[in-house]
Amino acid sequence: MTDIHIQPERGAAKGFAEALRHAQSLTDPVQLVLTGGDLIMDSFEANAVRTTLQWALWQTVCKEECSAPIEHCLGNHDIWGWNKARSGTTGDERLWGKTWAREVLGLDGDFHAFERAGWKFLSLDSVRPLGDGYTAFLDEGQLEWLRGELARTPATMPILVVSHIPLLSVTAMCDPRRRDGNAVNVPGNLMHADTGTISDLFAAHPNVKLCLSGHMHLLDRVEWRGCTYICDGAVSGSWWKGPHRGVPEGYGLIDLHDDGTFVWSYQPYGWVAREE
Repeated sequence: MTDIHIQPERGAAKGFAEALRHAQSLTDPVQLVLTGGDLIMDSFEANAVRTTLQWALWQTVCKEECSAPIEHCLGNHDIWGWNKARSGTTGDERLWGKTWAREVLGLDGDFHAFERAGWKFLSLDSVRPLGDGYTAFLDEGQLEWLRGELARTPATMPILVVSHIPLLSVTAMCDPRRRDGNAVNVPGNLMHADTGTISDLFAAHPNVKLCLSGHMHLLDRVEWRGCTYICDGAVSGSWWKGPHRGVPEGYGLIDLHDDGTFVWSYQPYGWVAREE
């Protein structure tokens, strides 16, 4: 479940609750919920009052509606105040940056690993600051951590990677606004700028089977060098205004098998956009 963008407006909290009920009412019960970032509408440009309200909504819906274990990934909109001018922050606030989201979500760091049902899960932190905005790549510390996790994982254990901003996605290349003359320009705020480095690393570890992302609110599946990259739509669709470029509000459903194979489908949950 990615790009939930919870907010008081447009029934977003009710929509997220509906998505959770839909997933937990399936015939084959959901055993784990992965989030792909942008859990709240925005704290990047929001003040402390607005950010508090959004995280309170998030916590309420999760407490009331989610009975399955849940593991998180940070998105750009979960970061408080990086745009200082619009958020009214100085950067010296205790919760500034990623700290607020980490504390709410119970994360020890911006990226983490865990094992479940015979699979290794790696949750990455895509988002790096760039002026008042952001770009996507793994800094040297996180890249070294990733190399170590891959090296420590037995070759027989399949690996699933979650990032907010896609490591590789066709969606980042197909927006008409990305066209620059006879070329397509893919900026780092749409897809990881270090895609080549990460792809080379994953190719050296063929037990990396699946990479999930969000951010684009669009849907694609790319098979590349033995790994599958899926951009998984958005629970919020077009930020709670309806489907985004034909992709309805939904979430990815994945069955992970012991042999490293998986079955994936996109699950619209029937939300109808509203004005409330």
